[in-house]
Order: sequence, then structure tokens, then C-alpha cells
Amino acid sequence: MTAEMVVPAWMHTQISAEQYDSWSEEQCAGIEVVDGMVVVGPSASNRHNRLARILANALDAAAGPGWNADTDFDVRLQDVPLTNRRPDVTVYRAETIDLTPTRPEHVLLVVEVVSPGSETTDRIVKVDQYAKSGIPFYWRIEQAVTGVPITYTYVLDPATKAYRDGEMFTGAIKAAASFSVSVDLGAL
Repeated sequence: MTAEMVVPAWMHTQISAEQYDSWSEEQCAGIEVVDGMVVVGPSASNRHNRLARILANALDAAAGPGWNADTDFDVRLQDVPLTNRRPDVTVYRAETIDLTPTRPEHVLLVVEVVSPGSETTDRIVKVDQYAKSGIPFYWRIEQAVTGVPITYTYVLDPATKAYRDGEMFTGAIKAAASFSVSVDLGAL
């Protein structure tokens, strides 16, 4: 085996929503589609995955029966050209669990855990995409050298379709607890 990777032909052409929807779960795992082009990111670290899972569990418990929080969950931002993102954590309406694809109007919050190599995408590109699609809340979690994550929260301004800065928290679980208190999840 050489150091060069053989890339499948479908990664060099623009794909449609119909093509993506016909792929198996295994084919879709670990990829996102931006403007119709498949984007494969590097595998996340164990620390990254653990932090996302802990936060998803805390948000799921705080949200109550009307909302679910999951990791590795597709969100269809637009059909043409296809933009399908897979946030690290997604909080979405519980009654939409079986609807495919999950649309922005089903989503309350998306969270991205920043890893080496994803800084620009998580800090600039995804923020803009999530805001333009109308997702009310966006969180970015930085993995600090101290080991205690820093959570930056953003709230959508519907008039401008842009996020404004929210609160900053040291620790993801503290942010989850504060979120459930500040946003009446049962009323949404």
C-alpha cells in the first residue's frame, strides 16, 4: 500500500440530494456535503468525541421530552446545491426523530467542538451556514490547554440572519445547564 490514497470517483463530482439520500449509513458516516461536493474530515480524537458525547447527554437531560440531543447527526441546510452538515452535537425536536432529512426548522442548537484542522471551518464557515439556514443557537467549544473546555454561545438575529455573541462559559456542562434555564425549552 502506498502513502497515496485512491479517492472514489464520486468525490470529484457534484452530488445531488437524491444521490446522497440513496447512500447507505456507512457511506454517509464521517462526511459532509458542501455546495454539492463531498467533504471528508479527519477522524476526531477520543477527547473530542468524549466531550461531544458528554455535552449531548447533558443537553438531552436538560431539554426534557420535547427535544433530543445527539452526536453524529445529519442536518440538511439546503437541497440545491446540496449542503448537508454533521454537527458534533445537535438539539432537535423529538417528534422529528424519524424525519429524514432533518431540516434547520427542526433544530434548536448545533454545537461544533473545535479540533486542530477545523478552526476556520468551525469559527467562520459553519457559523455563516447555520445562521443563514435559521438555526436559533450555535455553540463553539474550544478545547483549552488546561483541559477545561471553553464554550462560546451565539444567538441568531432573525432580521439579519447572523449570530450575535451570547455568553461564554468555562466548561461544557455548565453551559448546558445555563442553556436549559435561559431558554424555556418546553415553550418552544
